[in-house]
Amino acid sequence: MSISTSAVGLDISGKHKLSGLDHLRAFAIVFVFLFHYQFYGHPEWENKIGSFGWTGVDLFFVLSGFLIAGQLFNTVARGKSIAIKEFFIKRFFRIIPPYLVVIALYALVPYLREREHFAALWKYLTFTFNFGLDLRQTGTFTHAWSLCVEEQFYLILPLTFCLFNYLKAGKKAIYLIAALFISGFVIRYAGWQYFIEPQLSGDGIGAVWNEFIYYPTYNRLDGLLIGVSIAGIYTFYPHIKAKAGKYNHVLMLTGFAILIASYFVATPQASFNTTMWGFPLISAGYGLVVAAAVSPGNILYKLKSTITMQIATLSYGIYLTHKLMIHLTQNLLSAAGMDKNSSLMMLCCIISSVAGALVLRYAVEKPSLKLRDKVLLKWQGNKLP
Repeated sequence: MSISTSAVGLDISGKHKLSGLDHLRAFAIVFVFLFHYQFYGHPEWENKIGSFGWTGVDLFFVLSGFLIAGQLFNTVARGKSIAIKEFFIKRFFRIIPPYLVVIALYALVPYLREREHFAALWKYLTFTFNFGLDLRQTGTFTHAWSLCVEEQFYLILPLTFCLFNYLKAGKKAIYLIAALFISGFVIRYAGWQYFIEPQLSGDGIGAVWNEFIYYPTYNRLDGLLIGVSIAGIYTFYPHIKAKAGKYNHVLMLTGFAILIASYFVATPQASFNTTMWGFPLISAGYGLVVAAAVSPGNILYKLKSTITMQIATLSYGIYLTHKLMIHLTQNLLSAAGMDKNSSLMMLCCIISSVAGALVLRYAVEKPSLKLRDKVLLKWQGNKLP
């Protein structure tokens, strides 16, 4: 369950659908949209609800870690080997075709670019765009940084599983997770001292902070690691999962309390407190909410909503195209006399972003998923004796 993961999937025990996560995924993409909308013409009230929207990405990271690792943990728990080729085939056809279409639009139609300076194409294609991303030099499709983090995660995680499985050291994976989590504090502190501290006397540190703290993968592992940890605990320690299910509302309320506290810790965003404590606090808060939402007794699990289900289904398309659609919509409608800062303009941008995601969904995503199924069927057929 991530920016690019299927909206509804089996839980880590394979017994029921995680319908509660649809609501969280829908919330995450709406929160991200509201945050990004601040950088275009927008009504003044939008700042009040959009300023903390950048944390929607952290929720996506937690969801990614939980669902992707949960699938792998479930395979290991059943005593089966991880089918690396099948895993990468699924991820490729789910993520790459829509992504390449959007990149092609940006590269071939400069008018669609929301800002100047399209980065070198190879950085987008190799998913290394999040390293060295200077907003003073690159302004188009910059939100692709988070997809880069997830793609790197998708590459490394199954290989790590296979390594630990080969070494028969599965239970020791907890030490790797703990080491990575602790190293995050060390690396972020070093990054602050070396790159940010010398810039504090200047006009602003926003772009520098984004480049060296906010975007690099090694600084943003908290959410992914927390998601992986929850998946591991729920798979191999069913008694803990049962207890969490019993007290799921306490977990959720605790998660909300941590998120409220993290708002004050991580405001302003480009700060030392955010660098050191904001990321892990936000991830922990969202992690508890996710841990609660997968319980059948939780209110989010029980709540059925066609709206959130559809938003969750379209979230990857919205993520890929929303900046392009906002830019295009505001340019066209402002030329016709509509105020860029009006609530009506914002409504039009929301509608156009959903429309863009629908086109991408039915023109690219669904055909690529059908092709994926054919490829998997053929590959699995070739494996049969």
